[in-house]
Amino acid sequence: MTKPLMAKATAVWLVDNTTLSFKQIADFCGMHELEVQGIADGDVAQGVKGFDPIANSQLEASEIEKGQKDPAYRLKLKFNAAAVGEEKRRGPRYTPLSKRQDRPAAILWLVKFHPELADAQIGKLVGTTKPTIAAIRERTHWNSQNISPIDPVALGLCRQSELDAAVQKAAKKKAAEGSVMSDDERRKLVSTEQSLGMPTESRTSSGFGDLANFAAASREEEEKAPQDFSNAESFFNLPDADEDEDEDDHK
Repeated sequence: MTKPLMAKATAVWLVDNTTLSFKQIADFCGMHELEVQGIADGDVAQGVKGFDPIANSQLEASEIEKGQKDPAYRLKLKFNAAAVGEEKRRGPRYTPLSKRQDRPAAILWLVKFHPELADAQIGKLVGTTKPTIAAIRERTHWNSQNISPIDPVALGLCRQSELDAAVQKAAKKKAAEGSVMSDDERRKLVSTEQSLGMPTESRTSSGFGDLANFAAASREEEEKAPQDFSNAESFFNLPDADEDEDEDDHK
């Protein structure tokens, strides 16, 4: 459900001026029930002035009356024709001027730790263009030497939920294409069925491949240089036949 404008200030007004339950206010304002309880206790939103949703055409007075009579009733936001399609607006995300200098660091972090993301997804997350992403990916950016990877969530360029959704979408796309991610991409184990369906070169990692080559080379050397078993008696330290006869005569 779409949240009202100034959701926290609206929750403050509803707590102060109605007898609605914390859950009703939390559901209407898109908040957690405990956060609304904190507003009522004075621990949250201290100094925030209440925002009247009725006077600002966000809520009908009849909705509040219904909610006060029925604790299970969910308040409905007043329809606003001007807000239709706002959440589906296309185009790059707007980034404030104060945070635009942080975008290269966020792009480098996404390219390094989430290589499965497409350039279009990265551009949507941090509000940048494909040429910029390509320059940072290929280390041709004019300031590449001074760029350090920083989590875009920590920089405030996107939300954690948005990043998780983009990563999951990219992972599903790769799974649908039938491709297996590398260890550097997802550190993900490959199932037995997938592994058996892959060529030998893909199933064998570089380390095990070297070991297999070494074993094959050893077997070839053994085949090329057969061992000499002509002196078998000395090999097994067997006594000579003459010595055995002398011992029998002595007995």
